[in-house]
Amino acid sequence: MLRHLRLLAVLFTQFLRSLRDLLLENLTLWQQLSVLKRKLPQPRLAASDRLFWVMLRKVWSGWKRALIVVQPETVVCWHRAGFKLYWTWLSRRGAPAGKKCVSRELRYLIFCMVAENPTWGAPRIHGELKMLGFDISERSVLRWMRKAPRSPEPAKRWAAFLKNHREAIAAMDFFTVPTLTFGVLYCFFVIAHDRRRILHWNVTKHASSTWVVQQLREAFPYDSAPDYLIFDRGPQFNSEVIDLVESFGIQPKRTSFRSPWQNGVAERWVGTCRRDLLDHVIVVNERHLKRLMVGYVRYYNNDRTRLALAKGTPGGRLPASGTGAGSRILSMPRLGGLHHRYDLACLLELNRV
Repeated sequence: MLRHLRLLAVLFTQFLRSLRDLLLENLTLWQQLSVLKRKLPQPRLAASDRLFWVMLRKVWSGWKRALIVVQPETVVCWHRAGFKLYWTWLSRRGAPAGKKCVSRELRYLIFCMVAENPTWGAPRIHGELKMLGFDISERSVLRWMRKAPRSPEPAKRWAAFLKNHREAIAAMDFFTVPTLTFGVLYCFFVIAHDRRRILHWNVTKHASSTWVVQQLREAFPYDSAPDYLIFDRGPQFNSEVIDLVESFGIQPKRTSFRSPWQNGVAERWVGTCRRDLLDHVIVVNERHLKRLMVGYVRYYNNDRTRLALAKGTPGGRLPASGTGAGSRILSMPRLGGLHHRYDLACLLELNRV
């Protein structure tokens, strides 16, 4: 008897559920029909229509089957937009939440502590602030310590060193060049600081300390080694390279970690080489890159003027004299016509027939 009653209850529930689904489907079709009957060039859904579908999505699992005017993904986007508006409205009306604002005076005090005590960390500064009665977390102290203005004195001292010893300084570095087959080539170069002249360069697929040692032997033959050599902390410049540099009578100057500005002359030359040449070509292989670099280094040393040299060239190109109205200018292409050099060809006689 109980089994029969349970069966009747299940059938009655299914009947009511199917009847509910039928009523909801008719309601959705009627709503879409009312949208299509609007006297507009194109049916447009108002905010009330969107709210209707968002609410229907919550109470009826079969809402997708009755959609005609819009796609189900559109209704989901409406729901997300409504969620965003709802919480935006709550955040405007409610009490302010989030991190406590750090006052300007407290930020200035943190900056002063950082400048006056360069060896202090966030726990030490946080302890001092706590002793002074400030309510701030150690995490906030660390966040503002990272934003503290750095002292310009180390940079000034390094710039003064480079300026006073530029005739006796050279720098070396690597830069990478992608190839047509998605490989990577390594270009090594040594540049002099006094005239920004490229002393030596070469290309390899596998940059190692042994290879760098051989390049330095070729770059500084006999007694042409400078007094100082600047380079970064790359894995190719290991103790073997440092020992060779010191055996040449050169004092090695390694830059700090993540401080490319300390080797600014070399870094600027890399940017110049990319803008002048590498950004305009697709390197095929190592042989192709060597051919391009031969032409570019010759053009850079002998033809290209530089602002740092008062519009002169690293190779000491002399300006022409006696240019007048009868002068003829000769244009000579460089790097396949990517750049040109202009020289005075001759002086023409005005009265010559």
